Amino acid sequence: MKIHKEGRVLLTVLFLVLTALNLGLFYLLEIQEDIFLAVAGFSLLIFIFFLQFFRNPRRKIEINDKHVLAPADGKIVVIETTEEHEYFGGKERIQVSIFMSPLNVHVNRNPVTGLIKYFKYHPGKYLVAWHPKSSTENERTTIVYEIHKGVEILVRQIAGAAARRIKWYIDEEQSVIQGKEFGFIKFGSRVDLFFPIGTEINVQKGQKTKGGETVIATLE
Repeated sequence: MKIHKEGRVLLTVLFLVLTALNLGLFYLLEIQEDIFLAVAGFSLLIFIFFLQFFRNPRRKIEINDKHVLAPADGKIVVIETTEEHEYFGGKERIQVSIFMSPLNVHVNRNPVTGLIKYFKYHPGKYLVAWHPKSSTENERTTIVYEIHKGVEILVRQIAGAAARRIKWYIDEEQSVIQGKEFGFIKFGSRVDLFFPIGTEINVQKGQKTKGGETVIATLE
């Protein structure tokens, strides 16, 4: 397992700060050993929490033009027919939403192989990720993939109350490969997918997903 590049600087700084704090308590303040061990243990837990958040495990990606893979680890919280206004002009689409808790891997992966037809970053609020208005009012990105037969799949990265930084590594007119990283969201967030009406959805509400592995939908 690797540590994601988005966490390397933060983890280094955190390690140095915690080490300096513990050494200062032990040598300068000369606190009792049991108190020092408690503080050291708590510091270790803090570091492990941040370390696991930035983990980037290897995934076995099986590329399939008919499959739409999960762009993120998490849990399915929404499957519904809705209107999408930003790109599709209010036309109905099937929305599938994945909630990513702080304990999930936060790497985002391309759900399909294709061309980035549209990309836009929106600054915004930081409502909790499961709030109904988070998809239109929170900090977010909107990405549209054009795949075979002109089919378009929209993916939206949404920052949550704790996640205040979205990272992306793609641009319009860029060709991308299914399962490869396209972004990262820090500390709890959500990813929405919008499919054409009639798309076969292969997941259920409450189901857990693995980015790059779980098949969210099957295309014709």
